[in-house]
Amino acid sequence: MIVYGTGYSPFVRKILVSLAEKGVSYEHVPNMFHAPDPAFQAASPFGKIPAIEDAGFTLSDSSAILWYLERKHPSPALLPTDAKALGRAVWFDKFGDTELFSKLVVPFVERVLKPSMMGRPCDDSAVTRALETDLPPLFDYLESQIAGPFLVGDAFSIADISVVTGFYNFGLAECSVDAGRWPKLAAYVQDSMARPSFVAAIEARKS
Repeated sequence: MIVYGTGYSPFVRKILVSLAEKGVSYEHVPNMFHAPDPAFQAASPFGKIPAIEDAGFTLSDSSAILWYLERKHPSPALLPTDAKALGRAVWFDKFGDTELFSKLVVPFVERVLKPSMMGRPCDDSAVTRALETDLPPLFDYLESQIAGPFLVGDAFSIADISVVTGFYNFGLAECSVDAGRWPKLAAYVQDSMARPSFVAAIEARKS
């Protein structure tokens, strides 16, 4: 299997973590959005990452790829079988990709991406707004949902992968969860990112 997309992307990281959890070998091609590589363009007609090519089968979008992996490599499962748990896992996948990451990424964009990759200055007001206004309600919500090592049921799942993946970019911007205000969330993020699958996916960012 070939996985296309830079390891800086939390959406690519979702797939790399999932593959590591399932013990599936892959080749990582760390390209950016809209890369001119014909093989990548064939796998992702709209230039989005991640995309995969697996024995001639191509697919893009992190959630679609995860469902494909779950059916092709069902063990260990990253999607619960219980109806309620499955519904919550799908919800947290959506929450992590949209509501949460769109706010988590702001400090990374402003402090890392703009100065180092785009030659543009950081907008400190945008960072302040994210940290003081936009993110606290989302962190409050997650703090209320954490009752153990996993967000859903008694096993690591796509819920955990999708929620935690963006916190790596948050950390690259020299930000962290205030353990005094959100102790469960801070511990949960730290423990999840210490899993071998996350460590391996983060190492892929350096390639």
